[in-house]
Amino acid sequence: MKNFTYTRADSVEGAISLLSQNANSKFLGGGTNLVDLMREEVEQPDALIDVTGIASAGITENADGGISIGAAVRNTAVANHPLVRERYPVLSQAILFGASGQIRNMATVGGNLMQRTRCYYFYDEASRCNKRTPGAGCDAIGGFNRMHAILGTSESCIAAHPSDMCVALAALEAVVHVEGPEGARAIPFEAFHRLPGHTPHQETDLRPDELITSVQLPAMRFAKHSRYRKVRDRASYAFALVSVAAALEIADGKIQNVRLALGGVAHKPWRAHAAEEILQGGEARMETFASAAEAELSSARGYGHNDFKIELAKRTIAGVLSEMAKAGGSPWV
Repeated sequence: MKNFTYTRADSVEGAISLLSQNANSKFLGGGTNLVDLMREEVEQPDALIDVTGIASAGITENADGGISIGAAVRNTAVANHPLVRERYPVLSQAILFGASGQIRNMATVGGNLMQRTRCYYFYDEASRCNKRTPGAGCDAIGGFNRMHAILGTSESCIAAHPSDMCVALAALEAVVHVEGPEGARAIPFEAFHRLPGHTPHQETDLRPDELITSVQLPAMRFAKHSRYRKVRDRASYAFALVSVAAALEIADGKIQNVRLALGGVAHKPWRAHAAEEILQGGEARMETFASAAEAELSSARGYGHNDFKIELAKRTIAGVLSEMAKAGGSPWV
């Protein structure tokens, strides 16, 4: 590991100022991903700026019934918070499925948003990787790509986003609040992470000199009826092959409201707009769910080892929605 300096910031403004003094600095939250990348020498910052003592570590209720989650809140605290479990159970479930207890106890909300892909080639410095070295090429294309993306890929990168929590946040239409030298701004969650295009190393809309301060969840009454399904190789801690975050409201046999996002299938948490368009106002039955899944995966492309993900994603979408319909909207059944 490369030598680096460590500084504990005493304010948001102070953290941003420290970052401006060294372009090769990184903000440090729980460190559950960044420190691993530093050990592997994928990330080689000159300086770490600890922001865990300055970013909000609280969860508060907003006047409209939504909630605001501070960037420094640990994942365990989010998953177990009464307001989250009651109003946004899909988020609680996603976090609990997402990692071991030890990692959840350390990982922060802000850090979770910034975690990087677990692509084997990204971690292997002997391999070509456009995310690690722009312009180098992508060995995952034509290589062993079982865990890789099938939606929104490019000839530059087929890496998949690893987060479970972020899939739920995409379905819940969260908003990321950040601060930088030019002031504060709010980024809709769907716009926060980027698809690879020709610049897969540019993973988010966060500017290099900005700090995540909080994540806001809007009031969404029917989000009480939500569920997260994660399909993985083993029941213990493992990254998703395919995951689905769904919120569903049904009245008189018809779908009144729906939000759907997928994980493990794209370079970013994938909001399933095509499926939602078919589902909205449709009959709450398997035929509708299957048609929605087919529409969402119509543009999917497999790369050999991950071809199976296309059918797996379709079946997982339809299965989750069918189970939710049968359960009458109960979020924990």
